[in-house]
Parts: sequence; structure tokens; C-alpha cells
Amino acid sequence: MSFSVFLAVLAAAFLHALWNALIKFGTSKIGGMVILSILGAGMGVIVVAVTPPIDPAAFPWVIAAGITHFGYKFFLTSAYEHGDLSRVYPIARGAAPMLVALTGVFFLADSLTGQQNLAIGVLAAGILLMARGVFASGESRRLLPFALGSALATAAYTLIDGSGARISGSAFAYVGWVFIADGVFFTTIMLLWRGRAVLPRDAHAWRLGVIASLASYAAYAISIKAMTLAPIALVAALRETSILFAVLIGWLAFGERMSGEKALASLVIVAGVVLTRL
Repeated sequence: MSFSVFLAVLAAAFLHALWNALIKFGTSKIGGMVILSILGAGMGVIVVAVTPPIDPAAFPWVIAAGITHFGYKFFLTSAYEHGDLSRVYPIARGAAPMLVALTGVFFLADSLTGQQNLAIGVLAAGILLMARGVFASGESRRLLPFALGSALATAAYTLIDGSGARISGSAFAYVGWVFIADGVFFTTIMLLWRGRAVLPRDAHAWRLGVIASLASYAAYAISIKAMTLAPIALVAALRETSILFAVLIGWLAFGERMSGEKALASLVIVAGVVLTRL
């Protein structure tokens, strides 16, 4: 992984933590995610209009990505109904790199060095340490099945998107199509399920939605492009440093508790990032 790709993935990690924070601390979590999906689909249309067309063979991957993204968003927002950003986010994101790496051994052409595998392992250890506080701190365990469902969906779309982007011939155009599919699926299903009341009416919610959508699209596009330049499992693992950013946002911006356990887990995660660069 080159230094420029390394820095780009770190930027994507921060942006991912930022849009999650905006969803978590908005007045309506499902409503905020619907806004994000609508605006994301609109940005996808713009990107598709100004980028070269993708290979038609990539469209099944686009549909599969849209389906898994719906699962990711549904489970994530449900988890945020029951837990803090600094607990839900590590669990939701933490299991994904291990699932990606394990699956990649059997289904992907990428090969990882021993050091890269060690880096993934260290990152996974830090993430799991961050997540265990749900038991130690007496927090609601109802967040666990939703957070784990989100992790499974994350692993699935990571593998789908990495392969789909390579087949498409244009990573950014592929991202545009995925955002269209994602927005159509999530918005349509939520409107059919919960009715028009799911759409927030206040301007503040829409302003936050615009910021979250821009951050979400930038984070996603950077990550997909990186997956065409470096091993998918390594990009996926490095992207999980967004957990560190999420914990800091939860602590500094929203007053969530910073325990010694969280601080130690953060240091372990940083160690994993350093290992990816040695």
C-alpha cells in the first residue's frame, strides 16, 4: 500500500465516523438515514452522468451492493437506538475486517503478507477490546444483534464492492450506481414500511443530512478506489481506524464516557495502523 493510498483511507475513515455521528445524534435516526439515502442517490445520478459508463457485467454487483447496503443501514440505525456511538460503532465495524480477511482467503485473488495479516490481527484485537464494554458497563445488550448484523452486511458489501469496482472499469462510476441502488432500495422500503412520516420535516435535519451525505459519499468513493489499488482485506482493516475517530467524536463532541478501556483499545488500534506502514 502506497503512502498516498494510506492517507486517503485514513481520511475516508474520519469521514465515515463523522456521518455516523450525525446520524446517531440526529433527532430521528431512521429519518436521518432516509435523508442520507435520498441525497446519496441524487449524488449518484450526478456522478453517473459525468463519468464513463461501467461494464454491463458490473450491474449484478450493483444490485447485490444495494441490497447489502440496505441491511447495513437498517441494522446500524436500529443499533443506534439502543447504544452509544462509541460502543455501537466499534462492534458494527469491528467484526467486518476479520470476516473479509477470512472470506478473501477462499474467494479473492488478493494475497496478504505475514505482516499484513499481523496488522489485521492487531486491529481486530483493538476493536474487540473496544466493544467488550457493552458487558462491563451495564449498557443495553439489545444493541448487540443489530450491531453484529451491521458487521455482517459490511463484510458482504466490502467483498461485493471490491470485486464489482474492478469489473466495472470505472470505480467512481460504479460508486455512483451503487449509491443510486442503495438510495432507491432503502428509501422505498422505509416509506412502504413506516409511511411518509419517516421523512423529517425540519430544515435542520435536512442540513445535517446534506453534510452526512457528502461525508458518506466521499468516504465510500475513496475506499472503493483504494480497493482497486491495494489488497481488499488490508484496505478494509485500515478503514476500521474510523473507530478511533468515532470514539473521539463521541467523547469530545458529545460527552460520552472515556474509560481506560476505551483509551487502551484506541492505542491498540493505532498500533495496528502503524504496522500497516512498517
